[in-house]
Amino acid sequence: MTSELPRRRFEAFHTRDFSFFFATRFMTVLATMMVDVSVAWLIYDTTGSALMLGAIGLCIFLPNLVFLLVAGHVADSFERRRVLIVCYGASLLATLGLLAAVWRGAPSSWLIFVLVALIGTARAFASPASSSILPNIVPRAVFPNAVALNSSASQTAAIMGPAVGGLLYGFGAPVVFIATAALYGLGVVCLFAMQSRPAAAAREKMSWTYLTAGITYIRHNSFVLGAITLDLFAVLLAGATALLPIFAKDIFQTDSFGLGILRSGPAVGAVAMSVAIVHFNFRRKIGVRLFQSVALFGLATIGFGLSQNFWIAFGFLVVLGAADMVSVYIRSALVQIETPDEMRGRVSAVNSMFIGASNELGQFEAGVVAHFTGAVMAVVLGGMGTLGVTVAGMKLFPALLRRDRLEKS
Repeated sequence: MTSELPRRRFEAFHTRDFSFFFATRFMTVLATMMVDVSVAWLIYDTTGSALMLGAIGLCIFLPNLVFLLVAGHVADSFERRRVLIVCYGASLLATLGLLAAVWRGAPSSWLIFVLVALIGTARAFASPASSSILPNIVPRAVFPNAVALNSSASQTAAIMGPAVGGLLYGFGAPVVFIATAALYGLGVVCLFAMQSRPAAAAREKMSWTYLTAGITYIRHNSFVLGAITLDLFAVLLAGATALLPIFAKDIFQTDSFGLGILRSGPAVGAVAMSVAIVHFNFRRKIGVRLFQSVALFGLATIGFGLSQNFWIAFGFLVVLGAADMVSVYIRSALVQIETPDEMRGRVSAVNSMFIGASNELGQFEAGVVAHFTGAVMAVVLGGMGTLGVTVAGMKLFPALLRRDRLEKS
């Protein structure tokens, strides 16, 4: 029994293609986090403006909104592995553009925003394809294990990415973008090593009904709608990580490496929680745990905003990330389990837009609020808003609160 348990914790790795996808996920998320922290520091160090810092999030979010319906259609109508190859290849080219821009000296903000928007466009198409490919490459019986392991890959990379990006930035911005370009390239190589699979559904003619099927499906599924909505408004309001360059430079008086450490805090908590999820086979009382995690997320956000010590603030960010990981795990699993395979791309596209709204649009919202109230007040108000969202969500989605298991009963 004891020898069987460790095997079950990593049983998804028995599938060859999952191992390659795991490696791709790790490297591309690592590259993404390194780019994000480097661009944020570059913009704030150059302009000193909270509004300009928030504009980065807007540049990444707008492509998610513009290509919402088309990205889901692409994920359902074309082989998802090839979609990811194109997307990560585009991210590689945009990163090389950032490299060329900083190599020549201090680049103009508008050029950085254009290149960031190109990366955002690649993410808009990659996210639904990446989110919906897992059920195609692992047996259904090990799918929850694959979700947890895939999340651990993302969160481990998210721990390393900001710190590594901040450290490499100290040697010069070009060094960071050379490293990230290499990571995107290796991710593409791993995708080529995976087996080719047919598209999830027959390629249908695009129509408004077909394109909006993902929105319609979510609107009529209270579990998926509740989980996505709760996450959207909670993270949209609590934009603590978006303002980290301000806290790092102006409050804690640290450098780009210190910013990287702070940015890695949420991921430290998230990866620890993902290991706990894999270890304890986390599948019961998921509704209650979802709402508990969102409430804890709000409280940790308030604690971070009020912190005056670097390491205490880091501790609150760790708690914040652990709480967020529970929400991410439950939402991701519900979306995949509740959705038919032929619709997963379109539903995942809507889910990705909600995630983009909560993260990138939340970054823009946090920058605007911080411009008028200051960074500390913006974070504290966001945490309080998240607590309010938790209470409202319990009243609006009682079936989600009562849900016991991830699997359909």
